[in-house]
Amino acid sequence: MPRINNPKPPKRAPKIDPRRGMKKKPCAFCQQGVSSVDYKDLAQLRKYISDRGKIRGRRVTGNCQQHQRDVTEAIKTARELALLPYTQRTVTERRGGRGRDDRGRGPRPDRDAPRSGSVEAVEAAGAEDTMADDATETVAALTGEEE
Repeated sequence: MPRINNPKPPKRAPKIDPRRGMKKKPCAFCQQGVSSVDYKDLAQLRKYISDRGKIRGRRVTGNCQQHQRDVTEAIKTARELALLPYTQRTVTERRGGRGRDDRGRGPRPDRDAPRSGSVEAVEAAGAEDTMADDATETVAALTGEEE
């Protein structure tokens, strides 16, 4: 009896396709019999742009390959002619974004005011005393007196 070098692998159960039962969305342009997509029809083109300004894909829109290409080209032409924006303006919040807490910080100090502990702050605080001491030392040195 000859030996089989490459035995057949056991049969596996077929993989379950999650989209198997779902019917594909029909192309809106093919249903209406549209031959070309007009770049000036902004209401129609806005359906194929996301809220961030991205062009939606074929799986989302349900367009056939040719009409999706036509939509993409029409959107790009409308953008170049400034009929459609490239991106949508998003407003960001400066305070409290992404769940951050305030972390107990107080108000910011003035930029012009010297920071505590810096050389400018020490000089500003003791400037009057230093000037008085310098003047006394100078007078004492000129007159020859010692303190």
